[in-house]
Order: sequence, then C-alpha cells, then structure tokens
Amino acid sequence: MDSLSNSLNPNKRLKEEFVSNLTGSSMLEISALATLVPVLILLRHSIGADRIIDTVTEEAKLKKNDDVLVLSKSWQDYMAALLIDFFLIVLPILLFLTVFAEWMYQSIVLLILLLLLCVVSKRSGSCSPFVDGGSRSLRTNISSFRVSMMIVTCLSILAVDFTIFPRRYAKTETYGTGLMDIGVGSFVLANSLVSRQARNISSKKLKTVVQSSSPLIILGFARLLSTTGVDYQVHVGEYGVHWNFFFTLATMSILTSIIDVPPKYCGILGSVILVGYQSCLMRGLNMYLFSEERGADPISQNKEGLFSVFGYWGIYLVGVQLGNFLFFQNQASIMRTKKWARIRVWLLSILFWFLTVLIDRHVERVSRRMCNLAYATMVLAVNLQVLGILMLSDFIPGSKTSVLEQACNRNLLATFLLANVLTGVVNLSMNTLFASPITALSILIAYALTFCVVIGLVDFYGIRLKFW
Repeated sequence: MDSLSNSLNPNKRLKEEFVSNLTGSSMLEISALATLVPVLILLRHSIGADRIIDTVTEEAKLKKNDDVLVLSKSWQDYMAALLIDFFLIVLPILLFLTVFAEWMYQSIVLLILLLLLCVVSKRSGSCSPFVDGGSRSLRTNISSFRVSMMIVTCLSILAVDFTIFPRRYAKTETYGTGLMDIGVGSFVLANSLVSRQARNISSKKLKTVVQSSSPLIILGFARLLSTTGVDYQVHVGEYGVHWNFFFTLATMSILTSIIDVPPKYCGILGSVILVGYQSCLMRGLNMYLFSEERGADPISQNKEGLFSVFGYWGIYLVGVQLGNFLFFQNQASIMRTKKWARIRVWLLSILFWFLTVLIDRHVERVSRRMCNLAYATMVLAVNLQVLGILMLSDFIPGSKTSVLEQACNRNLLATFLLANVLTGVVNLSMNTLFASPITALSILIAYALTFCVVIGLVDFYGIRLKFW
C-alpha cells in the first residue's frame, strides 16, 4: 500500500516544501485584490451579451422557488452566456493571480476607469441612476459576493501548486497576510452572513444539529481518507495531522446550534471569544501552536485546527450579527434598506481595516494559522470591502447578474468540492512544480473552464446539490 501511495505522488515532499515557510504579501496588495475582483464582476454586470442574459434571466424568473428550475431556456443561449462569463470574469481573475500579478495596480486603475465609462454611457441614456440596476436585491449582492469568494478560492487551490502563482499569495507559515490565508475565514464569514441564525430562524432541535453537521463530518473524513490513501501532499502546520477545513465547519455548526444566542447578541459573544482567545495566545498559547513538537495525543497532533476553531467561531458569530443587522432587519422601504446597508457595509469595512492595522502593529501580527484577533478583523475588513463594492451595482443602469454567478450560488459547496477533486486529479497526474509557464497557464485555463461548464450544466438541468 505504501509503495502504491508513493508511486501516485512521488514528489510529495517537494510539493509540501513549495508551500511552506512563506511570509505573505502586504495588506495594501490584499486590499487591491479585494477591489479588482468585484470590479471585474461589476464590469460583467454592465457590459456583454444583454440579449442572452435577458433570455436566461426572464426564463429563470418563471420558477416558483429556488429548488425548481425551468428547463425551457435555450441550451445554446445558456452555454453562450456561460462562456462569456468565463472570459469576462474567471479568465481575467486567473490572469491577475498569475502572469499579470506584477501589473495589478495599473490594471485596477484601468478597470475602474472602464467601469466608470460604462456607467456614464449607460446613465446618459436614462433619467435615473437606479434604472434597472436599482432592482438588484440585497440577496443578489450577497450572492455575487459569495460567488466571487468561491471563484478566487477555486482558482487559487490549484494555481498555488505551479510556479507562475506568486509565492506571496500562498498561505503563510506563521505570521503574514497571503491571499490564500483569507480563503477559510471568508468562507466562514460568507456562510454566517446568510445563515439561519442571521435570519433569526435557528433551532435547538437535535435533528437540526445532526442534519447541519453530519455531511461536513463525512466530508472531513472523506478528505482525510482520500489524502492518506494516495499520500497526497498536506501541509501539517495548516490544521494538524488529521484535522481539515470540513471538521472546522462541522465544529462551528455544532457549537452554534448548541449555544443558541439571539443574533443581536452573537457579535458580543463572538467579540468576547476573540478577545479571550487572543489573551490566551499572548500568554504562551501562540508558542505552543507554532512549535513543531507534537505528542501522540489527538490534541497535540491537531493543535492548529482545534484551537483555531475559537477564532473561526468568533468570526462566524460576529458575521451572524452583521448579517442580521445589515440585511435581515425589517425596514419600511426597500430602497432605504439598500442605501443604509451599503453605507453601513462601507463604514464597517473602514472600521475593521483600522482595527486590523492597529492590532497588527500593537498586539500581535495577523496569523491565519492561529486565527488570532488581527486575522479575524482582517477577514471582516476584506470581505466587507468586496461586498461594499458589489453593492455599488445599484448605480449601474441595466446591471444584470451573470449566469455563472447564478449557477455557482445554487451549488456553492458542490463547486468547491468539484474544484478540490479536479485539483487532486491534476496534482496526481503530473509534476506541477516543473511545468513551464505556458503549460501551467494552459492547464489552469482548462481546469477553470471545466469546473465552470460542469457547474453550469448542473444548474441548467435543475440539479441542486444541497447537502443539508
């Protein structure tokens, strides 16, 4: 069995070293990336094949609920719209994460100018800045935010194994701010903002707790068994020997269900947990978590994953209160709700950026590995910045959600699982470390196109892979 595993992944050690001992990027560059991605999505909303999007959108409006999709729309129109979305959203993001990374700041300026030009040209033909674009709901803005986070995550998990992906974007070893460091926290926050708790419909029933957590536990063990079975490269310093991302999500689901707190108090509890956890870190826990020594007990073997749960749970609870505060409180006017939600999101993003800089300099530097207080505030700052930019779509007349966003949003976790499977297949079938830039880029484009088309087809045929 060991010889088979080694034959499947003979370069395991080299691949693990390739993503180890990294120090990350700057907060400014992370903020710039958090600007570039939503701007690309807004550009797609404002330009492109309006006839195709109109056709698909009008057909989608005929469905009675999210679980029933009308199949009368044209397959040719749908695939054409999906490919346009790929070339205008996914491909540019992939290029800026790889071969165009050094020209990112200049590109952001050009993209913003192009977006402003589109807005001005569209508004010149309408009497109101909210024509058509104003009809986009808060739910649509949140969906675009969740999908943008998922696209960057899916592209990064494979790109990081190639040399054309800048090392500063990969996960840091101890302290630092790499782009991929934000991924796990963003996934947690994105789920919390629209969670049952945020909508104030949480339940203490044991059946609900089991239904919400058991699929994640199964996925966690499935990942553990599959990576062990093929001797897949795993950076132990990320979560520990046996722990993984799905176990973290399952633990938070259980904790949040058992300790049922009204959403208006979740932020207070989350802040107390984050501050208390940070105090423990500064009293020596951080040295324990960074130590390479591991005992034989399960806690020592998986110390990073187990203790970081406190940080992620704090982020989740704060996200629950923010989601309830920003999006799910009853308001008299829909337009007023959207206006004030947008203002609140921007103010909160600025506040969390200020806190991140302050804590990073005077308390403890950002650390994804520990999920400390500075990391939590940075995750909140970055994601609220992305959401705030996407909420500016109300100022773009004729703004329409892309087909790709609709498809990914209906099968968000399935998209992530598919990307993980494809990433594993690529890594086991070739030596990514020695691929030339042209070969690497070609593989990444084929990979991105594959998961976009597959998720699009799943959505087209009305399949919704809802795990709980």
